[in-house]
Amino acid sequence: MLKYSDVGEILSLIDSSSCDEVILEAEGIKLVVRRGGGAASTGGPSPHPVPSGAPASGAVAQPAASPPASPPKARSTGGDGFIGAPMVGTFYRAPSPDDPPFVEIGSKVNVGDPICVIEVMKLFTTVHSEMAGTITQIGVDDAQLVEFGQMIFMIDPA
Repeated sequence: MLKYSDVGEILSLIDSSSCDEVILEAEGIKLVVRRGGGAASTGGPSPHPVPSGAPASGAVAQPAASPPASPPKARSTGGDGFIGAPMVGTFYRAPSPDDPPFVEIGSKVNVGDPICVIEVMKLFTTVHSEMAGTITQIGVDDAQLVEFGQMIFMIDPA
């Protein structure tokens, strides 16, 4: 069962990330959190409201049927090719253990291409590139914890 402390921790993680939307379904509960006037709601057989003491980022309750936000993109710091983690979590190079990595050193990527997955509390988010170019460095080992803004890739935009 999802506890108030779990919801508070999820909201804190979202506050420290660049995610615009998170949808979590577990044990008959659905938690939807959207940034910027979006929603924080729960539903299912036994709904549990968001605790009033939790950092809700100004979210307002509404039905979960709203259109989804765009997927999180890696944070770049301009034209220098630095790609930072858009959130705190566990970095994975492939969509699953049996699949090949999204990118390798020397891979060419375009804007919007998936480059990795970051997992936060069993919620897997595919991260997409904000720039086109060639991967020149992978700054994190597979299954390693990353901090918000930590370098995960370097891309040569040439």
